[in-house]
Amino acid sequence: MILFSSPRFGEHMTPPGHPERMERAEVFDEVARAFAARGGFVHSPRPAEHDELARVHTASYLAALDAAAGRAISFDPDTFTSPESHEVALLAAGAAIDAARAAYERREPTLALVRPPGHHAEPDRAMGFCLLNNIAIAAAALRADGVERIAIVDFDVHHGNGTQHAFYRDPTVFYASSHEYPFYPGTGAAKEAGEGRGRGFTLNVPLARGATDDVYLDAYARTILPAVAAFRPEVLLVSAGFDAHERDPLAHMRMTSPGFAALMRLIRHTADDTCGGRTMWITEGGYQLDALRECLDAAVEVLG
Repeated sequence: MILFSSPRFGEHMTPPGHPERMERAEVFDEVARAFAARGGFVHSPRPAEHDELARVHTASYLAALDAAAGRAISFDPDTFTSPESHEVALLAAGAAIDAARAAYERREPTLALVRPPGHHAEPDRAMGFCLLNNIAIAAAALRADGVERIAIVDFDVHHGNGTQHAFYRDPTVFYASSHEYPFYPGTGAAKEAGEGRGRGFTLNVPLARGATDDVYLDAYARTILPAVAAFRPEVLLVSAGFDAHERDPLAHMRMTSPGFAALMRLIRHTADDTCGGRTMWITEGGYQLDALRECLDAAVEVLG
């Protein structure tokens, strides 16, 4: 496994009491140090370039994000910047791109430990703690490289509205999501399946609050992963959010740390079987620090 992360992800500051806080980056740093102590190499990310972002985000939104550089502002009631956030967000997007390319080119799993998260960021606006849609930017970069079929699996407890909308009319990117529903951000109904040529290439599996390990594992074994395998992706990208954990304060699910480990093993096996182990995983949510650490340790074990 190849790991991408940086202590700089702690420089993105949010207001006191905000769940997407700098202490999450301290957990990432602990995981990265433990990985390095076992002989692994931690790659420092580089900032994404404007043309890489522009494959997903509109010019007007990128201009607004540039204008926030060096400033503390709020894009919406949940989404804030500090003076360093612009640079840190570029590093998160750059880590996503390079981790995805490394997974594809080296046929080896990669894991990017980044913040701010990305899957709520729409092409034209920040949203839900997210400034840039890291995984969508990575998928767009692979498409620009000539990769023809990309699957994205999103197991964050919240639906990845921004990722879905980035590829809703695109038959070359298959997006599958499990999420608490109805819940924030209000999207992700089962009927949302893509539009135009993209019809049938979006799969939403909404789950009722209180879903346990067994419910999640059944949804993936019976529905999501068979659909991914049928798509025959050349690479599998994963939005790895751990806020469906029973200890997480932002949702109402009952996943456990061993349950997440079992879920991640299922996804890893699908990547091995369908695309030769070409899989990139990137952090999204997960706001209870002990649970986050447990799940990330499991991710390193599963991907390693």
